[in-house]
Amino acid sequence: MFDATTLSGKTVLVTGATGLIGQNIVKTLLEISDSLDRPIEIIATTRNLKKAEKVFPDSWERIRFITCDIRNPMIIDASIDYIIHAANETSSKAFISKPVETIQTAFLGTYNTLMLASEKGVKKYVYLSTMEVYGAPSTDDKISETNGTNLDTTSVRSCYPESKRLCENLCVSFMEERNVPVNIVRLTQTFGPGVDYSDGRVFAEFARCAIENKDIVLHTKGETRRSYLYTQDAVSAVLTVMIQGTCGQAYNAANESTYCSIRKMAELVAEKCANGRIKVLIEDDARNDTNYGYAPKLCMNLDISKLKSLGWNPTYDLKEMFEQLISAMREEKNNEV
Repeated sequence: MFDATTLSGKTVLVTGATGLIGQNIVKTLLEISDSLDRPIEIIATTRNLKKAEKVFPDSWERIRFITCDIRNPMIIDASIDYIIHAANETSSKAFISKPVETIQTAFLGTYNTLMLASEKGVKKYVYLSTMEVYGAPSTDDKISETNGTNLDTTSVRSCYPESKRLCENLCVSFMEERNVPVNIVRLTQTFGPGVDYSDGRVFAEFARCAIENKDIVLHTKGETRRSYLYTQDAVSAVLTVMIQGTCGQAYNAANESTYCSIRKMAELVAEKCANGRIKVLIEDDARNDTNYGYAPKLCMNLDISKLKSLGWNPTYDLKEMFEQLISAMREEKNNEV
């Protein structure tokens, strides 16, 4: 893990602060700040101030919110010690329906925050990337940070991982040319409290089915295998890399024990979280990969030994992750009634 006292009296900018990862980073920084001699000054960017008020109802006065579009140059009248760039398009359907905007948001957002990092002389800039930069591996072999990719650049769906690959290179290019100390965290699929009840991603669909006692319907055979990560474990990974990571390096972040197929994950939710009240049904149609914006069938077995060498370890297994997610989503649903 990392030495939290390093952040005493420091200023941290978090982009995408109302997103799943961003909001949990901000909340964790607030908790850490309470234990320090000098508080952490948190600057958070958001596109929607009303959503920020909803996400941080009890911490409003402790966070400096900046409403902005990260595709535009950023002007912030404060010193900044660390930048965590978490703003990102996450909707799979948007990768298909708005690929140009997906690329534009990724590149311009990263460029503008790196320019800000250069201007402010930050101690570290952390870019949140994705496991999808590795393409669609077809075996269960471990994937380290040095693995290449087999992405199809003529596939529209590749707009997301290709834009992330470009942004990773932009980060190290800024380090080379402008001396910005950077790190990259390649996150596997991450979930936990903070996921909206209406979220369209597969883990949220499974959780809703458990809450509403509805059968889980898979639109593919569910053969894709990957590992997952709990939101709080993702936050600790990001902060560990920010404080202890070697500049210019990328780190995979996942819980290796969660590696399984989507079908196996659906069965776990049906059997263990819904106590067998629901079933898993298959409605496979080759067109669904396009209609739903799903990534190609793959085996994404991330090697996290590099991150573990910094003292980091995940703490939640897949069943515990879903239990926490279902509890939080059920509470959100009940509060809206």
